[in-house]
Amino acid sequence: MRSRRFDDARINHLRIVPVLAVLDALGLYWKRDATFQPVKDKNTVRVHVSLGGAVVELLATGAKWYDVQADRGGGGAIDLAMHLLRLDFVNAVKRLHAIP
Repeated sequence: MRSRRFDDARINHLRIVPVLAVLDALGLYWKRDATFQPVKDKNTVRVHVSLGGAVVELLATGAKWYDVQADRGGGGAIDLAMHLLRLDFVNAVKRLHAIP
């Protein structure tokens, strides 16, 4: 049985991709909340992501994200894809093929 590894450079790159670019690459509909006033970091945005009839509220700062309803956060494209789409690591990396 042969083990398949992903390129370390690719994995490292996916860890720094901004959340909004990840949402676009995944083909998800999202909308930025223009009324949101960040408290800790002025670069934080609140977005609402449509997922299968539900809406997920995310706080995003660069590549870091926090799901308000689930009380769970993480960083990077892989973690976000795994969380939102309920994918395992391998399928999340494959799904993120569109990110340059």
